[in-house]
Amino acid sequence: MRFVIVGAGRVGLRTARILQEEGHEVTLVENQSEKAKRARSEGFVVIEGDGASEEVLEQADPGTADAVGGLTGDLNVNFAACMLGKHHGARTVLRIDEDYREDIYHKFADDVDEVVYPERLGAAGAKTALLGGDFNVIADLTEELQLTTVVVSEDSPVIGQQVRSVDLTEDARIYAHGHGRERMTIPLPNATVEGGDRLAVIAERDAVAGVREQLQGEKASAE
Repeated sequence: MRFVIVGAGRVGLRTARILQEEGHEVTLVENQSEKAKRARSEGFVVIEGDGASEEVLEQADPGTADAVGGLTGDLNVNFAACMLGKHHGARTVLRIDEDYREDIYHKFADDVDEVVYPERLGAAGAKTALLGGDFNVIADLTEELQLTTVVVSEDSPVIGQQVRSVDLTEDARIYAHGHGRERMTIPLPNATVEGGDRLAVIAERDAVAGVREQLQGEKASAE
């Protein structure tokens, strides 16, 4: 699949990395030279210029894109990019800040396919939205779902597995991973599980105990 992402900052570039590592084609649009240079150094095709400009965005060939994501920190730029993507028939994903107002959310949500909140959702959720998935963001957790962090024991059966390959119950999903005391982040495709790692999991409340046992092995069973 092919994607156009406007914004090569923290959210946009990390989303692009994940998509690229999974074999997708990504073109980035970025107006800041340093960010554009960094993205090019990682092998991305980068169109340098204002993502809200039709002339600039057309250089990214949105007509051949499966989806266009406006993932900058500027809501107006993101919306303009999505509207052009929509004009070309692409799926559109709009980033808005966490401190959004309800009326603004509804105003924009009606015009795009998906609205994401990167401060809560992270790049993996943005990627899932671009692919057309229906992964629930933390902001949408209901009373049936629980967010929990599990420390992987040294005898866990999942040690050595890629994080994305850990086979949990269908009622649970790993959304972040960190080695030891390192900050947890959205796991890249080649990230593997080690003893002492922390895994952030969203699961139905009835499935939490089973997920802990699965990730912690004998340690969880003895507790």
